[in-house]
Amino acid sequence: MSQHTVAIVGTGPDPANPTVSGFAMGYRHAEAYRNHEDCRVAACADVVPENAEAFADEFGISEGNVFEDYEAMLAAVEPEIVSVCVPPAIHADIVVGCAESGAVRAIHCEKPMADTLENARRMVEVCDREGVGLTFNRQRRFGRPFTEAKRLLDDGAIGDLERVEIGWGDFYDTGAHTIDLAGMFNDDRPAEWVIAQLDYRTEDVRFGAHQENQIWAQWRYENGVYGVMSTGEGSDFVDAALALRGTGGTIRIDAPDGPMLEVERDGERESVNVGGETMHAAPTEEERFGSVFQDRSIAAVVRSLETGDPSELRGEIGLQTAEVIFGGYESVRRRARIDLPVEVEDNPLEALVESGELSPRTQD
Repeated sequence: MSQHTVAIVGTGPDPANPTVSGFAMGYRHAEAYRNHEDCRVAACADVVPENAEAFADEFGISEGNVFEDYEAMLAAVEPEIVSVCVPPAIHADIVVGCAESGAVRAIHCEKPMADTLENARRMVEVCDREGVGLTFNRQRRFGRPFTEAKRLLDDGAIGDLERVEIGWGDFYDTGAHTIDLAGMFNDDRPAEWVIAQLDYRTEDVRFGAHQENQIWAQWRYENGVYGVMSTGEGSDFVDAALALRGTGGTIRIDAPDGPMLEVERDGERESVNVGGETMHAAPTEEERFGSVFQDRSIAAVVRSLETGDPSELRGEIGLQTAEVIFGGYESVRRRARIDLPVEVEDNPLEALVESGELSPRTQD
């Protein structure tokens, strides 16, 4: 089989020095492509030339295939697969540009999906119209703590699922993973409504977007299963990073001071072997930039491209998570439950900050 030509948009800075402005995810994508025998990283683009040049040195990209302008790169190289690793606020424009170029067959984009729900929908709609596969890097779906929890759930280990509780991270950034995982545990059904409230007293800006300090959110899926998220000072409400509550027991992932995965039934707790993997699957020194989660994510992208089968990372599923996130922020703004899908053009949290309704203190 001939190798798939891959290009990276947004290489990022030196991955040895990650910041909240970016985690050099372009390197992590490229490492996973390099680990896949059917892929070849052939080109890159970054608006900071020295970043692109350093990236090209790392991955053996020829000087003629290093660009500042991604559109010039698409015209010159015509890659089959493009990974988009820029900040969320410009995901939509670049994804749409790649889809409409006529050269690209598959686009794999970083999360969070977009800066607004409208932009998230635009990406999905344009890629569908252009016949381009669109996936998002929700790579935690492939981690054994989560796949094993899903297997146990499907095998009836805790009876019927009633509720997924989340006590990990934040609503927008980490939530792009955790809310996605909640959906995965519930067979990727869409939510029908969401209600939320948050606290934002200390400024926290990541990837150019405000992140709340603490949130309480609840949503219900169409089959009656609930999702609950409690973060910040309220995260200890959930006795694990993720807890799956069923009619016959509980599955906990990353239980505090205990094993990575455990099942509780009839008051007895049993730890489950997940092959030594953690929730994060951090890279080893030898891997440098990659991780087993990234390798599995890229393998899923390539498999979908080759077979034509829908990917579990596809944009339509990502859109269901975006509905919960932006619907939750809209609930905060309206002080009401939000029925989904919702029509909201802006980012309600950003709008609340800009209007002065939320006035966080800037840290020194």
